[in-house]
Amino acid sequence: MIRAVDPELVRNAVQGDRTAMAALLTEVHPGLVRYCRARLGRVGGAYTTADDVAQEVCLAVLRSLNRYRDQGVPFAAFVYGIAAHKVADAQRAAVRDAAVTPTDAPLERPDAAPGPEQQAVSTDLARRLSALLDRLPDAQREIILLRVAVGLSADEVGAIVGMTAAAVRMAQSRALARLRTLADGSLDEVAA
Repeated sequence: MIRAVDPELVRNAVQGDRTAMAALLTEVHPGLVRYCRARLGRVGGAYTTADDVAQEVCLAVLRSLNRYRDQGVPFAAFVYGIAAHKVADAQRAAVRDAAVTPTDAPLERPDAAPGPEQQAVSTDLARRLSALLDRLPDAQREIILLRVAVGLSADEVGAIVGMTAAAVRMAQSRALARLRTLADGSLDEVAA
């Protein structure tokens, strides 16, 4: 999760310090993975696409560091702006490539992954949650993802989406209430 990144670390990374760049990516990568997984979900029961997109975001952040200017907005706003664009690109590509179904090579050793039943339950729950999130307005969905999936504070999310922390909390409250109404017990059917 991207918490208040040390401004000195960002400054050094922007100036081309490779050690600072590596430390900066180490800091932002886990939150980006959670964000991309929440936005893109599983494809074929795995998060491979979301993880690849998170990696692309990291590369884009590195390439864009020289254009970053501290304007009083948290560095996370810069990073999640890039992430939102990369996720949108991946979603467009997924729609374009939906007809192509890759085949996996047979496993040479036993698979330690969850069995078919657990995968089906998890995939169904993820599908239901994704469908519910898709029914929210874009701003509310983004706030829920950044607050719940990524774990950012209301202040951090506010800086990213251009709202006050109080407005973020209010929008989050409204979004959660709307999700409860939309779900209306439909998620209770899924076994844990």
